[in-house]
Amino acid sequence: MRTRFAPSPTGPLHLGHAYSALRAHDLAKDAGGTFVLRIEDIDQGRSRKEWEALIHEDLCWLGLSWETPVLRQSERRDAYRAALDSLWQRGLLYVCTCNRRDVLSAASAPNEGEPLVGPDGIVYPGTCRSRPGACAALPDGVALRLNMSSALKEFGTERPEPWEPTQGNGRFRAFQETGSGPNGETGIIHASCGHFLNNIGDVVLARRDFGTSYHLSVVVDDAFQDITHVVRGEDLFDATLIHVLLQHLLGLEAPTYLHHGLVRDESGNRLAKRHDSMAISSYREAGATPADIRGLVGL
Repeated sequence: MRTRFAPSPTGPLHLGHAYSALRAHDLAKDAGGTFVLRIEDIDQGRSRKEWEALIHEDLCWLGLSWETPVLRQSERRDAYRAALDSLWQRGLLYVCTCNRRDVLSAASAPNEGEPLVGPDGIVYPGTCRSRPGACAALPDGVALRLNMSSALKEFGTERPEPWEPTQGNGRFRAFQETGSGPNGETGIIHASCGHFLNNIGDVVLARRDFGTSYHLSVVVDDAFQDITHVVRGEDLFDATLIHVLLQHLLGLEAPTYLHHGLVRDESGNRLAKRHDSMAISSYREAGATPADIRGLVGL
């Protein structure tokens, strides 16, 4: 068993991070496995060395140990580009010139109704989908979207075994859930083609300023690090469908997933890095012990 904790160094870790890291660490150690720390710093504009140093300090204080050396995503751009090139050469990507305002405007047109929000934000209305497909080389410095319709067709042709035909639509056995999704889902999670097309859409796999995206990099790195069990919050449950589809398209093994509930503040809102009062370092400076943190998060 190999689990991982993969924070972004864009602010202090809070109690929610502590809960997720402790669960992933304990799961691996109880099984005689390995816990991995990964620094997801593809957003170089927001990532800071001081936040990365604090991540190490907080996790060490909590009593966690991990495999070294620690992988940093900023050093893995060649791997992400190779994955993008594979999808590009198969005609599964297209260049998108829309910014967030363009997407919101198109999705909010009078005949479109209220814009639908999926795991990648507002479901893309397909404005740039008719652009020419793959050319000789993968372009640089552009945003690239996955053509979801083309991806599903290739997936159904190349990997037919997970597909289960249903009346008027197909679905596939997406992933094994050992925790509990937002609606209590557990066991084998299924997803229909219609859900991918209508509720997820053409997701961004490379941003022009990153050269990759969270969805792509996390899939490539989980495979590279041989992660067998992904432990993370239920807020990422819907995004897992994107990740499993990419794993199939790239010929990668899909890990088992455990989505856990979120640690929330007194108002019921999920914690964010702006909640400095909930930062692990704040509790440490106030004299709390690692055992106190375990108690606060229900462990």
